[in-house]
Amino acid sequence: MSVISLTCSQTTLCYSSKPPHSFLTDFENSVLPRTSIPAFALKLSPYSQRLLRNGNWVSCRNIFHANSADSDADTNELETQLSRENGAVSSNGGNPSTSFLSVLCPLLKLFSGGDPSQERNFTLEVATSSLSTFARFPWGSRSLSQNLDRQDITTLDPPMHLQLFEFEACPFCRRVREALTELDLSAEVYPCPKGSVRHREMVKGFGGKEQFPFLIDPNTGISMYESGEIVKYLFEQYGKGRKPTVGLLESTLFTGWMPTIFRAGRGMTLWEKAKRDPPPKKLELYSYENNPYARIVREALCELELPYILQNVGEGSLRSKSLDASGSKEVPYLIDPNTGTKVGDYKKILSYLFQTYSAATV
Repeated sequence: MSVISLTCSQTTLCYSSKPPHSFLTDFENSVLPRTSIPAFALKLSPYSQRLLRNGNWVSCRNIFHANSADSDADTNELETQLSRENGAVSSNGGNPSTSFLSVLCPLLKLFSGGDPSQERNFTLEVATSSLSTFARFPWGSRSLSQNLDRQDITTLDPPMHLQLFEFEACPFCRRVREALTELDLSAEVYPCPKGSVRHREMVKGFGGKEQFPFLIDPNTGISMYESGEIVKYLFEQYGKGRKPTVGLLESTLFTGWMPTIFRAGRGMTLWEKAKRDPPPKKLELYSYENNPYARIVREALCELELPYILQNVGEGSLRSKSLDASGSKEVPYLIDPNTGTKVGDYKKILSYLFQTYSAATV
């Protein structure tokens, strides 16, 4: 079978006659072979109407098979994404950021070494997370829902949850999560840390390669890579006329990497003692992207590869009443339907997560 690689306006958009969310169910129930890659047809969007082939624009109407990616290294993924998203190519054809990333990513893994379940210096933890918040201060802190007329608000979320595959330390994933906060959207989050035993294989099955972030919208049948295009799609589909905060779509080369550096790569790698099997029900986390305490909790969820429902409650969020009804007035707030646990203090959440979802006694 011939394999055809698709690139449309630097974005991979996939559609299947079987809705993406049903493929997700198949993977979780181990119905599909782990090595199989489903056939996709390209579904056109406002950002990708035609395919550039041999220098000419042609219609995309046929059914194709997505190509698979050989590399599973985070360094390669981020180098590729940084080159694609910032368009920086040196005169000899190389990416000037390649050498920077090839050094940075291993260093981050080195400095974030150690068992994340052990006692931490929480003064340092909060200080570095607060610096990360300051670096991304304009984005991911408030909801734009307050700018809507009340008659424009029918429901906070579409009928089915958006599904986001990402990992906390990735600056491009961060951009998408910031957009979700601004749009007051909840989402099912499937963390994909380095060493992932579940979710990275699912992304390869859906899109053909391990690249993050990867979004599935079961409400429209759209599946796509590329953070900038995902943000544009989210605002066009769910923005009700709202626009991203100024700067959100610009380069992540400096401010986007600052949280990753300040946090020494936390939320990048799977904890070696994490349980291999996911819990029967997804956890639920009330959070907003730029909250320094919620960031620490999301890092732990990523390192444990625990899927969860992200309930964004930024400043001005219409979801605040839901948080109040859950028994808390502050984020982060975690609900685990598997044990009936509800906990609001970030230190207690960390302790609970690593004790409950460890494969061995810590």
